Amino acid sequence: MHYTKNSVLQEKSFVFVKTVVNQVREIQSKHKEFVLSKQLLRSGTAVGALVSEAEFGQSRADFIHKMSIALKEANETKYWLKLLHETKYIDKPIFDSVLNDCTEIIKMLVSSINTSKKNLEKESVLVKNDSFQ
Repeated sequence: MHYTKNSVLQEKSFVFVKTVVNQVREIQSKHKEFVLSKQLLRSGTAVGALVSEAEFGQSRADFIHKMSIALKEANETKYWLKLLHETKYIDKPIFDSVLNDCTEIIKMLVSSINTSKKNLEKESVLVKNDSFQ
């Protein structure tokens, strides 16, 4: 099933993932820091992968589940970004930009999840009403 139209969220999350990958590459080459940066890479790339995977969820509930995991990963990515900035691995201008993108994706994920939950409830009511007729 196809629960999203090739969405702005999907496009933004892909661009975000590319930014994260490039930032991790920079941290690893410039600072030789591999432990924290790999955490950022793992959580940051998971966001885009889960948003992409959710598009073809087996059901609306599966879509919501995958988007909820993407939301958790985006929140974790925000944590790693803050930590890497506070420990001087990410410069402020880059941090501000990437954090802003991450926050925007989090807001979009919350909105998408909430809308899908409302639609799932509506579908449930319609199914119940149809079964009584």
